[in-house]
Amino acid sequence: MEIDLEKIATLVPIESLEESARRELTHLIELRQYQQGDQAFNFGDADEDFIYLLEGEITLTNKEGESRLFRAGDDQTRYPLANLKPRQFQGRIHSESATLLAIDGPTLERMLTWGNTSISDGFELSESDSFDATLTQDMDWTLALLRTKAFLQLPSSNIERLFESFEPVPASKGDVIIRFGDPGDYYYIIQEGSCKVTRPTARGEIKLAELKKFDSFGEDALISDEPRNATITMLSDGLLLRLAKEKFHTLLKAPLVKWVSLSEANNLLRSGAVKIDVRTENEFSHNGLKGSVNIPLYMLRLKAPVMDPKRKYLLYCDTGIRSEAAAFILANRGLDVYVLKGGLSSAFTPDEHHR
Repeated sequence: MEIDLEKIATLVPIESLEESARRELTHLIELRQYQQGDQAFNFGDADEDFIYLLEGEITLTNKEGESRLFRAGDDQTRYPLANLKPRQFQGRIHSESATLLAIDGPTLERMLTWGNTSISDGFELSESDSFDATLTQDMDWTLALLRTKAFLQLPSSNIERLFESFEPVPASKGDVIIRFGDPGDYYYIIQEGSCKVTRPTARGEIKLAELKKFDSFGEDALISDEPRNATITMLSDGLLLRLAKEKFHTLLKAPLVKWVSLSEANNLLRSGAVKIDVRTENEFSHNGLKGSVNIPLYMLRLKAPVMDPKRKYLLYCDTGIRSEAAAFILANRGLDVYVLKGGLSSAFTPDEHHR
């Protein structure tokens, strides 16, 4: 079944989007087909979808057993069904068949906020602007970026300013984007192409990771104010977006990194948070905290994919600088992470260091 753009344009709050944004929104829409008696959703569902009735009839029933019939085309079906979460109604198909439209709520909210604030502030996506033109050439990529775990955690005003601040950088296969030992200047997101992450050792260069579309890199040196700790080389032709150091700190890093005091850290640990030491193996073996897991900062990208997204993580190092960089990497992947303010040297007595 094809999506009827004219019908989509009548739905609230989708109607407030610009026509071009509504067209791009169709890529994120799911049409769900049901038969009479099917349950579309239930009490207590905590999904984040906005759900609309496009065809047929549906009965909504509350916990007290009171029911109300909704018919496609009626004014009330322009609004999402039972949208208070967790859902307060059960939805069951009343007609012989029905079609529901579902769209990810946070993504829609981001688009609405981005679109409405940019228009009110006099900023619009337009092909007259060089970076905006880059975005409009691949709006699918832009929408996908808005759905990434890092961007979903950002204030909406920061997202708008980020899109204004990113600079497109075409890259060719073999190009070295950042080099081990160089000072940090930019943070990068891959829009097209892939890269490899390598690090020189006494036994030669080792490959730490391979990065692809939507992945990011370059934050470690920006946060720590230390030289680059790896080399990033293009594995294919591509397009990168880069963000200058100052903008990175104010618009992206600050909202993602959560600092906690010693007492707050202890509360997290009592509630089951995992304690992670991001220092080197030798530092950890010397004075790591009891019950800690050691994941050195340079290994974090390799370990992040297997970390449990349902757990909380308390990160520490000696001063907080390395754990701050680690927190950004993990928060960027949607993990719930906290940084011990001041690190070990300011928060613990020597006796508490012993493992």
